[in-house]
Amino acid sequence: MTSKAIYVQAGGGYDKVQVGTCAASAPKAGEISVRVHANSLNYHDFAVVSGMWGPTEPRIPMADGAGVVTAVGEGVSEFAVGDAVVSTFFPDWLGGHPQVEGFASVPGDGIDGYAREQVTARATSFTHAPKGYTHAEAATLTTAGLTAWRALMADDALKPGDTVLVQGTGGVSIFALQFAKLAGATVIATSSSDEKLERLKAMGADHLINYRKTPAWGETVRQLTGNRGVDHVIEVGGPATLEQSMIAAAIGGHISLIGILTGVSGQLPLIHALVRQIRLQGVLVGSREQQQAMIRAIDANGLRPVIDKSFALEQIVEAFRYQESNQHFGKICLEF
Repeated sequence: MTSKAIYVQAGGGYDKVQVGTCAASAPKAGEISVRVHANSLNYHDFAVVSGMWGPTEPRIPMADGAGVVTAVGEGVSEFAVGDAVVSTFFPDWLGGHPQVEGFASVPGDGIDGYAREQVTARATSFTHAPKGYTHAEAATLTTAGLTAWRALMADDALKPGDTVLVQGTGGVSIFALQFAKLAGATVIATSSSDEKLERLKAMGADHLINYRKTPAWGETVRQLTGNRGVDHVIEVGGPATLEQSMIAAAIGGHISLIGILTGVSGQLPLIHALVRQIRLQGVLVGSREQQQAMIRAIDANGLRPVIDKSFALEQIVEAFRYQESNQHFGKICLEF
């Protein structure tokens, strides 16, 4: 079956994004076919499409895909025709300790992704979507949702009464706020926009800091916590924010190194890590098993993702330009 697909030519760049077609074969043993209905945008997808980390050959982008099973191959018992499903970031990392390095097996980067209407892949490339979710809502979980879940729940089991620091209003940070509040944690949120901070407050953030107005926000965090510091930091800024995150962290605190919004290298302020015995954990999304655990939790508590705006599949470049503008609050999706 032939269907519509988006391609990014070798090297990437918005001028190399084209609408084309791709074929989806009938599922073989262990495979399923899915009619994809939605993607969500992430910084990693932006890096591929914009040319920052452009592909070496023509590639169908987008790691996050959600849709409906249209056929199942021999031996597949987990899924049935009509099931709503969402993709996994690492189809080969089923569970346990991290077993992948880099993006060679990641849809939309090392292999073709989900900016297409039809796909046939191994059943482990998907999990069931949460009950009652739209396809766009489900598509937000693959990268952003799972990253936040792993950082708080898997790498450093969040407990009621813990304190969490989240940075900004992107998908990972908002999911982290939602998961933290569900677990009974106190949340301190930073943003450069007072308007966005008020929206975070409405979602349950306990303390708000405008980092433009308060550059030394790490000290402000310490004041807010009685000089104790926070138990968990969702670090999405990168080199330019890491020192303040370390200042904000409690003795033995946990910093999840997630984002590279301010670059990929910089000085490491070791003294803060040493004197406070801080644990720095690199987080590259998570396993299929962790995604299934997250979805079970969502089914139990009814959490809904925050979607800022949706675009059509053919508007993928427009969607990424909107992401670049940093106007969004939550996730940006493609629906088709």
